[in-house]
Amino acid sequence: MLIDFHSHTTSSDGLLSPAELVQRAVERRVDVLAITDHDTTAGIAPARQAIAELDLPLTLINGIEISSGWENHEIHVVGLRMDIDHPALQAFIQGQSEKREARAIEMGLRLEKKRIFGAYEGAKALAGDAAITRAHFARYMVNAGIVDSFPNVFKKYLTKGNPGYVPSNWPELAEAIAIIKQSGGVAVLAHPTHYKLSNKWLKRLLNDFKAAGGDALEVAMSQQSPQDRVNLAQWGNDVGLKASQGSDFHLISSWCDLGRNLYLPKDAEPIWQDWPEILALSEA
Repeated sequence: MLIDFHSHTTSSDGLLSPAELVQRAVERRVDVLAITDHDTTAGIAPARQAIAELDLPLTLINGIEISSGWENHEIHVVGLRMDIDHPALQAFIQGQSEKREARAIEMGLRLEKKRIFGAYEGAKALAGDAAITRAHFARYMVNAGIVDSFPNVFKKYLTKGNPGYVPSNWPELAEAIAIIKQSGGVAVLAHPTHYKLSNKWLKRLLNDFKAAGGDALEVAMSQQSPQDRVNLAQWGNDVGLKASQGSDFHLISSWCDLGRNLYLPKDAEPIWQDWPEILALSEA
């Protein structure tokens, strides 16, 4: 069974619509998919509608990827199996949207000081009704010929110490975990190796994540060394965190796709092992 618990649509910074994403998942032979857009659940209903209308052989899991803060680092928490209509979750999402908008406006102002005009408006147009992210700024700046590649936009403008960077005002890690749990979900630490932490600090993050009520960490990702996968599984076991997996899919590319290279080491305990919807698929 192929499971992918981390993907994005045009409801945040992905390039495929929810309907296109679920069709791509079936093409890639994914059996179980979670849509985890940044700080929004808006893509889930249209994805479910597409699955029903097209009679797709795909099980969809409710998801979200919440931005949070921990020790002056931006840390992302994937929520799975939440009640997406829970009032507390929807109120939290609204607050995140307001934070994103304020940050994007300030990013535009800072870029203007470097004579990069119209970046906010361009990013906003690309985002449409979706949650605006730095990826929309990067896409606009590449499309406009201001910078030659996505990585260089972040390297030169949108990361800490550069002209367009605006510090985030995200809620604390424990608050992100708490809202996922309050709405009936499980909390998963997203892409642990992406935060550029030393092993010592990463283990500290895992301990704090568990202490705050976290359930699992992403052990398997599309791009990682075999040793990273083994290490993450072991470190998760050491602190009592289960294992999840996800491609962090945003667009079709040569380096990342839905379901690509997703498997857990034999000693990892899957977060989904006792979920009824997945047990039913295993027994079918």
